[in-house]
Amino acid sequence: MRKAPVTTLNNGVEMPLLGFGVYQMDDPAECEAAVAEALRVGYRLIDTAAAYENEHAVGRAIAQSGIPRDEIFVTTKLWVQDAGYDATKAAFQRSIDRLQLDYLDLYLIHQPYSDVHGSWRAMEDLYYAEKIRAIGISNFQPDRVMDIMSFNRITPAVNQIETHPFHQRVEEEKFLIENGVQMQSWGPFAEGRNNLFSNITLKEIAEARDRTVAQVVLKWLLQRNIVAIPKSVRPGRIAENFASFGFDLSDEEMATIATIDTGESAFIDHRDPEAVKGIAAWKFDT
Repeated sequence: MRKAPVTTLNNGVEMPLLGFGVYQMDDPAECEAAVAEALRVGYRLIDTAAAYENEHAVGRAIAQSGIPRDEIFVTTKLWVQDAGYDATKAAFQRSIDRLQLDYLDLYLIHQPYSDVHGSWRAMEDLYYAEKIRAIGISNFQPDRVMDIMSFNRITPAVNQIETHPFHQRVEEEKFLIENGVQMQSWGPFAEGRNNLFSNITLKEIAEARDRTVAQVVLKWLLQRNIVAIPKSVRPGRIAENFASFGFDLSDEEMATIATIDTGESAFIDHRDPEAVKGIAAWKFDT
């Protein structure tokens, strides 16, 4: 079975460059089936979060896959309602219980708000206790990344941020590389916004390569050494996305894709006060 290429994190842990995301998979049976299919196809990175409320389903799929635990890289995330040292430790335990795991491969602070330093200290302690193989962050702007780096013991291994052809984050990419933090893309297809799948630039490259737009987008990320976690519940698309590392884009094609960057989020500005209020109000049953 073909395996996805890997990247090496700043602590020496290897992470697949292409994984499978489960955001908005609200139906437990559908989520479990999709993860099972992804694992069958060859994905070995599964990305979930407490806030997605589907960790149980992900855990069942992993348990029933028959794949050795050390061959699957599992990520979940800490939501803002559980920020702080003691709350983070309790939330971590709930997550691994729901996932039916003894340890996590990667644990991320999901949003850059509330007591992130208390959460980070708890995550550092869990890392030193070998309950987590790597710790990181999500949706942190460069100044917030440096804040975590400057006042704690461990530099984040990963920063998972919105990255797609319309929001390419080139300057953030340079900053993260300079500081040894792996960049990871959420929303690699921008959830189809801005008519991504019918974008003329992407379609022309896809047609010339006899590939799909989705495969071109994923390959564009992989060639930048950015971890991608596409989501789908359709077996055909799950397999199609996994085949995206089977070809290379030319320097000219990469440069052409760079021209469609808008420099703006297709979803949310994490520095917008109203966005912060909205995230603070998002609660779920623990």
